[in-house]
Amino acid sequence: MTVRKAAKAHSGGQSRHHGLSSVPGGRLDSPDPPVRPASLWGRRRVLLLNATYEPLTAISLRRAIVLVLRERADVVHADAAGMAVHSADLAVPIPTVIRLRTFVKVPYRAVIPLTRAALMHRDRFRCGYCSAKATTIDHIVPRSRGGGHSWENCVACCASCNHHKADRLLSELGWALRITPTAPKGRHWRLLATVKEIDPAWAQYIDAGAA
Repeated sequence: MTVRKAAKAHSGGQSRHHGLSSVPGGRLDSPDPPVRPASLWGRRRVLLLNATYEPLTAISLRRAIVLVLRERADVVHADAAGMAVHSADLAVPIPTVIRLRTFVKVPYRAVIPLTRAALMHRDRFRCGYCSAKATTIDHIVPRSRGGGHSWENCVACCASCNHHKADRLLSELGWALRITPTAPKGRHWRLLATVKEIDPAWAQYIDAGAA
């Protein structure tokens, strides 16, 4: 079972909690959930851990709360600001990390997809040429000159270096890379490939996944 299917399976079914089928603002599974501010539902991501505390993926806040309410997962870390979802007889803290109660077997895939988010995390959001804050991705050997779109040929880059380098080779500029670009290894990189920002509460689990 894949992580996506596992999360979908765990979010199915009806809540067994009395009084939790509806809350002020609508049903928990309605298009207009009761959390305020409402924008949280669109932008907040929650780290989903396996029963063994292995990081699986980042899911929406809505799905995370449904998993908790249906007793498929437990809140490991809650929002530091103390925000919560309220019903008539229960308040559920807004989670940042949840853990499945049942172990889900996830097939191992060695190849990590090359995404902007993963590349930025690999290079720690620093330019591969000058170490300034990176905002773009650069192909070391430009694609117009035969360079491929691969982990070994891509680096995070600041806008200034990217503009100045254009479609030239490093040898033509006299530049040198400050890092050796390689493909990352570890299950946790599948998670990093999907999220732009890492909640501080996630760090200990991601570091464990890298071991």
